[in-house]
Amino acid sequence: MRITIVGAGAIGGYLGAGLAGAGEEVTLIARGPHLASIQKDGLRLEIGGETKVTRPRAVEDPAAAGPQDVVFVTLKAHQVPAMAERLKPLLGPATAIVFAVNGVPWWYFHKLAGPWENRRLASVDPGDRQWTHLGPERAIGCVVYPACEVVAPGVVRHIDGDRFTLGEPDGAKSERLQRIAKAMIAGGFKAPVRPNIRAEIWMKLWGNLSFNPLSALTHATLDRIATDPATRSVARAMMLEAQAVAEKLGVAFAIDVDRRIQGAADVGAHKTSMLQDLERGRPMEIDALVTAVVELGGLVGVPTPTIELVLGLVIQRARVAGLYQ
Repeated sequence: MRITIVGAGAIGGYLGAGLAGAGEEVTLIARGPHLASIQKDGLRLEIGGETKVTRPRAVEDPAAAGPQDVVFVTLKAHQVPAMAERLKPLLGPATAIVFAVNGVPWWYFHKLAGPWENRRLASVDPGDRQWTHLGPERAIGCVVYPACEVVAPGVVRHIDGDRFTLGEPDGAKSERLQRIAKAMIAGGFKAPVRPNIRAEIWMKLWGNLSFNPLSALTHATLDRIATDPATRSVARAMMLEAQAVAEKLGVAFAIDVDRRIQGAADVGAHKTSMLQDLERGRPMEIDALVTAVVELGGLVGVPTPTIELVLGLVIQRARVAGLYQ
């Protein structure tokens, strides 16, 4: 298949290396020194104590890649709307787009039977740019579990995990979904296909919407937030509010809130992605993880006072640092 990865950083580079190594025709969309290094020396993946080098095509302008069979979007959620129109040259009549993006997806209500079907979400798709330029019919959900980092231009280090859970918005086990999962498995990834991808999205979001902003506010690692009585109490209240929103939308949670918090504690002294972004001076991924849950709460009539309080504080923290607009 012709596969393009938009945002060939840590996760995108890991995906690209695996898919290229499995013989797929991979193009990476990257920029700056990272792009130059890949073009010159190939994409280097440090994994399992060795360095694997692949040589996928790498370009800066999506128009240079041409129409694709599959596009993986591995950008931060707030980066995608501004890129939406630029991605149109990648799209042929049947191109699927796998959104390997954290948080509430912009396509959430596409083919979700009920009173909110095809509802748009302003917090994650301002101006409906993704809905208009990319189209919800192309969207495939993807929940990302691996941890990776770019350690030098053109060099991605795999830290942990290899699972990318996939699902169609309508729950169908479509031919395109099976082809993508098969290619990912051949590339060395776990790619389970789920009939209810929204439940998987909420399970990861459940922790991200609480632990991420609390870590940015306190600079504490996951283990401390989850075990300190004060921060644990705030996180738990946020998670219960979010659970009430999700259940109103028809989502069932497979585990209870205390088990989910314990899972975060068990990760240990890990800095969340939002705290890492704050420390490195990068725009913070607030809207898809937190603002969207408040928007959904308003839509279904479920109060979210604790989430709104923490959201206001973390937005202020990000604005003071110049990392949120």
